Parts: sequence; C-alpha cells; structure tokens
Amino acid sequence: MSKVIIIVGFGPGVSTAVADKFGAEGFSIGLIARSQARLTAGVEALEAKGVAAVAFAGDAGDPIAIRGAIAAARAAFGRIDVLLWNASSGHGVGDLLSVDPSSVTGVFDVAIAGLLAAVQETLPDLKAAGDGAILVTNGALGDLDPAVDRAAIAAKADGIGIGNAAKAKLVGLLAARLDDDGIYVGEVTIAGVVRGTRAAIPGVPMIEGAAVADAFWDLYHGRQDIRVRIG
Repeated sequence: MSKVIIIVGFGPGVSTAVADKFGAEGFSIGLIARSQARLTAGVEALEAKGVAAVAFAGDAGDPIAIRGAIAAARAAFGRIDVLLWNASSGHGVGDLLSVDPSSVTGVFDVAIAGLLAAVQETLPDLKAAGDGAILVTNGALGDLDPAVDRAAIAAKADGIGIGNAAKAKLVGLLAARLDDDGIYVGEVTIAGVVRGTRAAIPGVPMIEGAAVADAFWDLYHGRQDIRVRIG
C-alpha cells in the first residue's frame, strides 16, 4: 500500500509542486482547499500522471471543517503518513497603533488554530506510521529582524508577519513534543515570491515551486533539520 500525504491549502505553486514530487515518489495524495474547481483540476492533473488522488473542500481557518476534511481523506485512503500545511490566510490587521486589539486574533485562525486542528486530527495515524511527518510552509515576514519588520509595515503585511512568527514557534514546539513519538516536524521558510502565485516584486527573489518541493522531500527523508530557508 502506498504512503499518503495530505496537502492542506492546495493551489498553484508550492502545494502543486509538492503533490507532483511526492506523487512521483509513489505517494497517494489528498488535497484540501476551499476552491472546489481548484481541487477538481488538481486531482485530474495527478490522475493523468498515474497518481492516486482525492480532494475535499475545507476552510483551513475553521478547525471543525479542517478536521472533517482530513477525516474524509483518511476514510478514502485508510491512513495518513504525512501532513503538509501550506495554508495561508493573508489576514491583515491594519494600523497596529489604532486597530481594535480584539480583531488581531484572526491572524491566528489559519496559522495556529487550523494547523493545530490538522495536527490533532492526523496524530493517531502519524504515530501508527512509525515514520510520520508534519511539514509546514512558512514565510520570511515572520523573521525577527528590524529590516523585515520595516518591509512588513511598508507592505501592510503586519498581520502576515505576526502569523508567520507564531507559526514558526509552533513548529519548534511540535518538533520537540513529537520527537519521542517518532514523528518528524519540519518547516520550509520562503524568502521570496513563488512563481505562479503572484506578480514579481522588484528586489524580491523569484522562487520555483519545485525547489520548495525538493526541500520538503529532503527534510522528510533526512529528518534531522527542523528548518530550511529558500530565497
């Protein structure tokens, strides 16, 4: 029976490249995203390459919905070996000096609450696998660096920066917590724009999705480094 990877936040760029990479290595693929049209196209593309794939609609920022979608994928395949969290909300917070503080909690719907729900839902399978893994995509706007902070403010991406920083900490905590269970946790931080996901930004590196997919594959097999950075 082939191993199974569940990709949450499926779309062009990183998740499509990861699906292609792991599919080519013999994995069956479960896709989760909000767009049914995107999911249908993704399954058709994978099946055309001889890769077994299923898809289920689910909002990564809704813990109940994401649990349900993952449970449906498990029912379809019978097991889950790898979870890839590639979801991002792009949640903005406005001016940090004047925003209603209670509205900032939305930053963590996808970055923290959704990810935790996905981890908890897949945890029994990952433990049973013996070599289960949780892979997480992150962005460089979460770096604790004054220059990055200024860039985030200039781009009105304060919320993304806060979410990314929190997610990086969560990845570290999960890695420490799950190591004794034989579950690997790894993160690829992207310092640039992934080709095919948005327009180029002057001075910002353009990154190929395939390069990120290769980095995830290397992390999964090496199971040593928690983080790698591209860009």
